[in-house]
Amino acid sequence: MTSLDKPTTDQDAQAPQDAQASKEVTEAALFEAFGGLRGMIETVVPGLLFVTIFTINKDLHVSAIAALAVSLVLVAVRLIRRDTVKHAFSGVFGVAFGVVFAMMTGNAKDFYLPGMLYTLGLALAYLITTLAGVPLIGLILGPVFKENLSWRTRNPGRKKAYAKASLAWGLILLAKCAILFPMYWWADTTKFGWVLVALKIPPFLLAVYLTWMFLAKAPPPIDVFAEIEAEERAEKERKAAAAAAQSGTPEA
Repeated sequence: MTSLDKPTTDQDAQAPQDAQASKEVTEAALFEAFGGLRGMIETVVPGLLFVTIFTINKDLHVSAIAALAVSLVLVAVRLIRRDTVKHAFSGVFGVAFGVVFAMMTGNAKDFYLPGMLYTLGLALAYLITTLAGVPLIGLILGPVFKENLSWRTRNPGRKKAYAKASLAWGLILLAKCAILFPMYWWADTTKFGWVLVALKIPPFLLAVYLTWMFLAKAPPPIDVFAEIEAEERAEKERKAAAAAAQSGTPEA
């Protein structure tokens, strides 16, 4: 009998479906963790508005206030719609720090400095935690996948995928810093601002895509919450059986 003549088992038919379901779950988790399309828009809009206004009128105060105002509007919209606000709030804090830096120094380029320092710190965090055996991307996504830290000791294939993803994030962010920090010193404010805005989304999308690729090929996560619930149900059943045995009443 050739391979074409072999009957297809239910397990063989289920495998592609399980793989597809795993990819869909991974994609949904990544969108939840990193804010999805809306989160990307909220990340780009304040900086884009700042550099646009500054390019037109070279007014630092107007540009900074406009960027902060649009960040607050984005948070207000999320609050009104009762959506998750963590990504919008992080954007507000980033813009606020940028506004403070720029106002204190009088240099419009300093509006972007806190975000650049944060990116550099995040890149180092991804690399250092990976070398330490606790890749940051696993710490971020573990709760989203309901696996918490089970991947560290119980799921080596998944730990390896998290390590690869964290290295990818760290190297991509370092490459971004290698472009931006030299420009911070020699480029004019408008050119620097447009380059920074242009580099907001593509590196992020590349890192998310690589993360999705690594995790889609990794073993599925261990749902520790489901395990806890199963243990609690089993414990209740044991207690009920013990109580029934002591009372001499047969179980229903």
